[in-house]
Amino acid sequence: MKKLLKFLDEYFGITKVGSSFRKEIFGGIVTFLTLSYIIFVNPSILINAIPASEAASADFFGALMVATIISSVIGTFVMAIYAKYPFALAPGMGLNAFFTYGVCIGMGIDWRVALAAIFIEGIIFIIITLVGIRSLISRAIPMPIKMSIAVGIGFFIAFIGFQNSGMVIADQATLVTMGNLGSKEVIVTVFGLFLITILYALKIPGSVLFGILGSSILSWILGVASFQGVIGKVPSIAPVFGQLNLSPSNIFTTTFWLVVLTFFFVDFFDTAGTLIGLSNAAGFADKETGDLARDKQAYMADAVATTAGAVLGTSTTTTYIESAAGIAEGARTGFASIVTGFLMLLMLFFSPLAASIPGAATAPALIFVGFLMMKSITKINWDDITDGMPAFITLITMPLTYSIAHGIALGFISYPIIKLFTGKKNELSWLSWVLFAIFIVFLIVE
Repeated sequence: MKKLLKFLDEYFGITKVGSSFRKEIFGGIVTFLTLSYIIFVNPSILINAIPASEAASADFFGALMVATIISSVIGTFVMAIYAKYPFALAPGMGLNAFFTYGVCIGMGIDWRVALAAIFIEGIIFIIITLVGIRSLISRAIPMPIKMSIAVGIGFFIAFIGFQNSGMVIADQATLVTMGNLGSKEVIVTVFGLFLITILYALKIPGSVLFGILGSSILSWILGVASFQGVIGKVPSIAPVFGQLNLSPSNIFTTTFWLVVLTFFFVDFFDTAGTLIGLSNAAGFADKETGDLARDKQAYMADAVATTAGAVLGTSTTTTYIESAAGIAEGARTGFASIVTGFLMLLMLFFSPLAASIPGAATAPALIFVGFLMMKSITKINWDDITDGMPAFITLITMPLTYSIAHGIALGFISYPIIKLFTGKKNELSWLSWVLFAIFIVFLIVE
């Protein structure tokens, strides 16, 4: 056992980065708890892409749940072992909605053909990652945009947490408004948020994890959720596994490649933004440039997961911003992702247990992590409006558009325009203009 622990310590660099096995395990558990909702949310969205007559013929929900879990495990393990970062991967929210409501329902494209588009997108990502194009583009992102991405993701995470708790709800007149503060869900969230904050201030290890567990227990007591047991039968993945349709009659069409292009843009910059935000929040990025070491490996994990996910039968798999919860708990190496991936794998057998933790119990962790990610805002030079305005546009539009990719797009478009017309074109590289053009196209075709 000592030899194994020594090997793991040296391979992942746990002691070297000032972490410990306890911190990594706690962090991995917290990341799992904050993203475990995807196990049930993703199938509930994707099943709408399957015609009702077809969906009634088999357990598609169960198959999609298994596909969600296995794709998450593959991506997270590749990230852990190859890139050695505490980032978890899973089918992306927003991307699954686009798959279902934008492509399959909106454009009338069969779900098998849509899976083929994701598969091809994944292959393209693998190729451009191998030749270093993804890393080149990521490193060309200006410092103020990089810092604002981290802050924007913090706002976005917190906004999701407030929504999951019921504290912020939809409103026809104002789009969003205050929810019922006396509801049981809000009580659970507020309790968890205070618990996490107090434990964190007292420097008690596992503060975020204990906050989630404490909120879960309170939710069971109040009847917000129920303890649904521990072990359940593993559903068959057969209805969706290997169903992608790569026939020439489908893929050699303009519409098909428009779908591929849209998936490509959204996934590329969602992933880039998430990795930049997480790496800056965790202190992984270079202090001068904001670049992430081993970014090529991290992007490869994302590309492999996307490709594998399409074969398994799920929408685009990507790096999850919820990983910030585990990082806040102390996770600093890929060993935490090993823990997260292992727990995700166990959910094949313990899905009733994951279903026992409601969104109101994980919402406090998301809100708290959003707060922690605000520290990057001090690294933006607000006195220079040519840096400050693009940064502001980036960070504010992420939660307002409910899209990391759109926030990045608007930031990249505004940055060179403002620099050019204020006499600071020397601060721009040729790649800034290439990305400017790409994002203009992205906003037009998406």
